[in-house]
Amino acid sequence: MNEIILPHETVMLDKFASDLNLEMLYAGRGIITLTSISVDRPGLRLAGFFSFFDTQRIMLIGLTEHEYMRSFPPEQRTDMIKRMFDCGEIPAVIFSRDLPVLPEFMECARSTGTPIFRTGKMTTSMMADLCLYLNRLLAPATTVHGVLMDVFGAGILLTGESGVGKSETAMELIKRGHRLVADDSVLIKKVENELVGSAPERIRYFMELRGIGIINVKNMYGSGSVMTEKEIELVMELEHWKQDKAYDRIGGEGSVEEILGIRVPKLTVPVSPGRNLAILIEVAARNHRLKGMGYDAAQELIQRTIGR
Repeated sequence: MNEIILPHETVMLDKFASDLNLEMLYAGRGIITLTSISVDRPGLRLAGFFSFFDTQRIMLIGLTEHEYMRSFPPEQRTDMIKRMFDCGEIPAVIFSRDLPVLPEFMECARSTGTPIFRTGKMTTSMMADLCLYLNRLLAPATTVHGVLMDVFGAGILLTGESGVGKSETAMELIKRGHRLVADDSVLIKKVENELVGSAPERIRYFMELRGIGIINVKNMYGSGSVMTEKEIELVMELEHWKQDKAYDRIGGEGSVEEILGIRVPKLTVPVSPGRNLAILIEVAARNHRLKGMGYDAAQELIQRTIGR
């Protein structure tokens, strides 16, 4: 397991606007640096209360704040807005309900290079969209060496030492109609109480096969062979067969892997010549689904044996 990645994201303005369906009114510094999942509605700041003002939050201005600013003469309005911007570098300001940006506000934003956006959504709807967006973008994260596949709808994380056959097994799964999420490096984020895996942007859809080189799975097998992210439901560690090791033959041991504080069911699968790992992974995915629906074949067998 690699290091935990602290919440810190730099987003280009056009991507930010596209992700949240915003109109960009002023580009400002050209990027948005995000470190907080909270959103600030600056009513108290405009009234002069700055004791708990976190300038690392995106600022959302609704009808209440807009009309409050409009109730003051231009000189006083400029002073109250300037004091707010002087507290620190605000990542961005969003006006909801297609509200017009007051000239004094735009002047202060230009003086600090603060990007300004606008949306036609109601303030509460925009707040909800922002919270969801920031929670996913800034979720606690880590990277894992492995391969993440979508197999029969289940997110399977294949781990194991280099050369054990993870990528080759993933290729066989892709040929059988399953989908690749990430190869070699899997970026895992803790979103609410789920682990969501994806590939780092620079290597997305690429795969390394020893003796062949780098391939682009999406270009080779089509867009149906890949997906951008997937919840991790099962970890399968591939390891070279150890003659003296007793492997689980019933499936009742209940091993788990802890990732970012969340426990995920784990299977250890021995690799040896002649074993069809792709089929074993398909079986594991289907069995995991059955267990999720309340059926456990091992428990049924035990009950039948005891009942004799």
